[in-house]
Amino acid sequence: MARGTFGNRRRAQPPGRRISRGFGVLALLGGVLVLAGLVGLAYVGFATLTTMVLFGWLLLIGGVVGLLHAVQSRDSSFFWLGVVVAALNLAAGVVVIRRPEVAAEALTMFAALLFLTGGVFRLVGSLVVRGPQFGWTLLQGAFGLLLGILVLGDWPHSSRYVIGTFFSLALLFDGLGLIALGVGGRRVVGMVVADGARDGGAAAGSGRMQGRMEEDVPDRSASTGNGGQEQSRE
Repeated sequence: MARGTFGNRRRAQPPGRRISRGFGVLALLGGVLVLAGLVGLAYVGFATLTTMVLFGWLLLIGGVVGLLHAVQSRDSSFFWLGVVVAALNLAAGVVVIRRPEVAAEALTMFAALLFLTGGVFRLVGSLVVRGPQFGWTLLQGAFGLLLGILVLGDWPHSSRYVIGTFFSLALLFDGLGLIALGVGGRRVVGMVVADGARDGGAAAGSGRMQGRMEEDVPDRSASTGNGGQEQSRE
């Protein structure tokens, strides 16, 4: 009985309020992500280790899921490929969880090489093509090349803070985006609801005015008929 009453109350709520509450939940989640990002920036070493452990568990879960999927599709021609990929994910997950520092060093080296190669390709491409985004592409290439050189120059010490910094910045900017989306969505919903209520009030007022005019028409016709009868009597 109580559960049905609660369900009826939820159905009785206007849709605008439910949508506004959903945007509020998004803003709250954004605040949590911003807080986590700030904590990660304050403790980048702890954020790096936490990121690597989470990455290891994701590899383990992906390996288990891939192995189950391979077993279910064992009659297909991709069975052994699925088994090999799942085994690699499981092995990488175990290594990352047991040795997160070594995994962070390897991942930092890989990220630095990606920055270097990406920066070189952007620089060469911008100089060769010279398109409408020449300056912006040249700046991106120079920034990527400089970042890769800085990370490699301080490696392996840079592995203690690079991954944690990037992960914390990603949390921070994602949280800010969710906060902006939630606050902006609540404002838009409030404006739409206010406009709808204003339009509804205007429509109700015009309906009442039209009803009064329709009531006045029979009264006028009745008074006109009575006046005609009196003139005929005279």
